[in-house]
Amino acid sequence: MRTKRTQPLVYLEKVRRTFGHGATSVHAVRGIDLTIFAGQFIVLMGPSGSGKTTLLNLIGGLDLPTAGRVFYAGRDMQSFSRHQMIHWRRHEVGFVFQTFGLLPALTALENVELGLHIAGVPFAKRRKEAARRLQSLGLGQRVHQSVSQLSGGEQQRVAIARALAHRPKLVLADEPTGELDVKSSENVLALLRRLVDAKDMTVCLVTHDPLVRRFADITYFLHDGRIVQRDADVVAST
Repeated sequence: MRTKRTQPLVYLEKVRRTFGHGATSVHAVRGIDLTIFAGQFIVLMGPSGSGKTTLLNLIGGLDLPTAGRVFYAGRDMQSFSRHQMIHWRRHEVGFVFQTFGLLPALTALENVELGLHIAGVPFAKRRKEAARRLQSLGLGQRVHQSVSQLSGGEQQRVAIARALAHRPKLVLADEPTGELDVKSSENVLALLRRLVDAKDMTVCLVTHDPLVRRFADITYFLHDGRIVQRDADVVAST
C-alpha cells in the first residue's frame, strides 16, 4: 500500500444514522469514525444490512447523519449550501449506483455524455471523453446502441463510464461489479486501480465480492452499523 497525504479527503467523526423513531427505529450506522485520504482505494464489506450503502450515501452527501459530522477536504459538508452541494456532486464526485440510473431511450454514448453536458463540458470535448471512457471499458462497439439493448453487465459498465467521464476526485460505487463476469470485473477494478495510482483519484467501493480486496489499499468490514475490522491489503499488480 502506498503512503498517502496527511490531510484527509474525507473524514467521518462519530457518524450515526437512524431511520424511524422509538421502538421501530433502525440504527443503520452507529458512531463510525473513518478517514479516507486522497489517492486511496477503499473497500467497504459486510453482510446485507450492515450499513455499507448508508455509509456510502453519507459520504456522498445523498443522506445526512442523525449525529456526527462528515468532512470533505476539511469542510463540514452540512455547511454546504444547496448550490455548493450540487456543484460538488457534478464536478468532484462520480457515483455508481446499484440500479445504474441510465436513460434507456438514449445510447451508451449519450448516457455518458449527459453528465458532462450537465457539468458544462462543450459538445466536442464531452463526446470525445465519453467515447474514450466507453472504449476503456470494452464498449467501443456499443457506443451507439441504446442501453435498453445492452446486457445487464454492459449497462453496468456504461454506468461506470458515466461516473468516471468527468474525472472526479472521488468515486463512490455501490456493488459496481455485481452484474459482471470475472474477467469484466477484473478489467473494471484494474482500471480503477490505475486511476487511483496515476491520477490520484480516490475510490470508496461497497461490495460483497472478495475479488475486489485484491485491488484495495484498505478494506473495512462492517457489522450492525459499526466498523469491526480494518484490513490493509497488498495491492494487485496491474
